[in-house]
Amino acid sequence: MRMTNRLIAGALLACALLPVGCKRQDANGTGAASANAPQHVQIALNWKPEPEFGGFYAAQASGAYASRGLDVEILPGGSGTPTVQMVGAGRAEFGIASADEVILARQNHNDVVAIFAVYQTNPQGLMTHAERGFNSIADVFTHPGTLAIQRGLPYADFLEKKYGFDKVTVVPNTAGIPAFLRDPNMTLQCFVTSEPLVAQKAGAKVKTFLVADAGYNPYTAVLVTRGDYLRSHGDVAKSLVSAVRDGWAAYLKDPAPANAVMTRLNPTVDAPTAAAMADAQKQLIETADTQKAGLGAMAADRWRTLIQQLQDLKVVTSPPKAEECFANP
Repeated sequence: MRMTNRLIAGALLACALLPVGCKRQDANGTGAASANAPQHVQIALNWKPEPEFGGFYAAQASGAYASRGLDVEILPGGSGTPTVQMVGAGRAEFGIASADEVILARQNHNDVVAIFAVYQTNPQGLMTHAERGFNSIADVFTHPGTLAIQRGLPYADFLEKKYGFDKVTVVPNTAGIPAFLRDPNMTLQCFVTSEPLVAQKAGAKVKTFLVADAGYNPYTAVLVTRGDYLRSHGDVAKSLVSAVRDGWAAYLKDPAPANAVMTRLNPTVDAPTAAAMADAQKQLIETADTQKAGLGAMAADRWRTLIQQLQDLKVVTSPPKAEECFANP
C-alpha cells in the first residue's frame, strides 16, 4: 500500500536539484523517432501501479494511446520517486505529482506544468476508530489521543494552524496500520482510498475524514510536463491528455481490465482490494466540475487558493502565478 507521507517530502528537500538527463534525445529534446513511428513518451509514476493510476493503464490496454499515434511507456515509481525533478530534467516527458509539488517546483525555477488532474478532491485524510464516535475532522483535535502524521508537510501544517495539536500526542507515521490496529485511540494519516480498506480487511471498524473537508484541497495524481516541451510539442500533450481522459472514462466504467494489469505488476494489491480501491475513489475523480469541464480539467481559482494557502503557511515565499502552473490542453 501507498506510503502517504511521501507526497511532497522529496520536493521540500530537493525541488531545486535537477539531475542531468541520461536519455538519448534529438534536437528538440525528445527521444529520436522516425517520421512514421509512433511518438514514444514516458509517464513516470510517483508510486507503484495501483488504482489511482487506473486510467493511465486503461488508456494503454484499450489502445487509446496507440490510436493517437503515441507509444506510451509507464514507469512505475515508489517511495520518494522524484517525478517532478525527472520531468524538469528531461528524463521523462511526463510524470505524476501533486499540485503543491508543482507550485514548490516552480518557485525553485523548475518549469513543470500540470495538464490533467485525476483527483479533483484530494484523497489525503485521517483515519480513526469508529468506536471513538467522531463526527468531523475537528473532533480529532479536540479529544486526547495519538495522531500519527508526518509533520512538515503542507497539509499537516494546515491542520495544525487551523485546529492546533495541543490536545493530541503527535508521533511519526512509521509503524502505520499495525500501530493503528493496536491503539484504539490512534488517528492515522491515510489516503481514504487505501489504508482504511486494509484496516477494515484486518477487522477494524474505521471512520475517515478528508483533509479537503477542512479546506486544504490540492489537485492530486496530476499529470505534469515541462513548459518548454508543452510549447514545442503541444500536439503530443493534447493527444496524450485526450487519451488519458478516455482511459479514465473507461476505467471508471469498468476497472477490471486495467486492474488485472496493475495487480500483475504490483502483486501486493490483490484483485478484491484493487476493485474496492477503484470504487472508493470514484467520487473523488468524477465530480460536478468534471461533468461540466471534463475529466482532469483544472480551474485557476483552485490554484490561486492553494498558492495563497502555501504562502500563509510560509511554505512558499516566491509564489508563481496560478496561470503558469497549469494548462488544459
